[in-house]
Amino acid sequence: MKKIIFVFLLLCGCHTLVIPDSFTYKEIETDTYKLASWQKITDATSPIRIYIEGDGYAFNHHGQPTTNPTPHGTFFRKIAFHDPNPNVVYLGRACQYVTDGYCHQKDWTTGRFSQDIVNSTTQAIIKISGGKPILLIGYSGGALLSGLVINQHPEIPVKKWITIAGVLNHTQWTESLKLPPLSDSVDLQKIPAVPQLHLLGDKDPVVPYELSQRLLDNKNLILVPQATHNGGFESYDEFIY
Repeated sequence: MKKIIFVFLLLCGCHTLVIPDSFTYKEIETDTYKLASWQKITDATSPIRIYIEGDGYAFNHHGQPTTNPTPHGTFFRKIAFHDPNPNVVYLGRACQYVTDGYCHQKDWTTGRFSQDIVNSTTQAIIKISGGKPILLIGYSGGALLSGLVINQHPEIPVKKWITIAGVLNHTQWTESLKLPPLSDSVDLQKIPAVPQLHLLGDKDPVVPYELSQRLLDNKNLILVPQATHNGGFESYDEFIY
């Protein structure tokens, strides 16, 4: 298969990622943010699998907010681009890959789960799906964001919700890691009532297994040996795909 190389110019330098040419880059306009996506839609009768990115490069190694939250790593994008299903979409978070007049630093710090962020993600998902059944796969903070979309919009036909190294409640998460609260964000008050599966790494210091275990009561939860926050899940792709 031919490959297309996209070069992302970030403030800190260049990153390259080889993307299958079956994926097409599309920017999705919402009432607020413009969201970047890569889409492979080849079967009108099959559900659409939408991968929602994590928080990206929100803070630098010194714990200071960055000026561009576009992810530096390729872990989650690779999982999405290797999905063999006919309908797959990788959806970036607000202000990742593309910026607009709505983007401000709080959108990837204290307000990364604001109602505006939830609304824009919801609008993008509705535009992508066109009313067709979907599966939502959320990574890290994308897990919480996808859960908020499901709870706030039960009319969206979500067949399954999958999370990878997912934050499910930001209040408990920040308290556990002694981080500043996400004061401009809404939180997930209950686990969505849809078919679901949650994969967590037993070597992940960012999202402790115990937090999700408490919220999920050991249901629909898989602890992946040797997996970290951004790697080691590839051998469990049968649960993702």
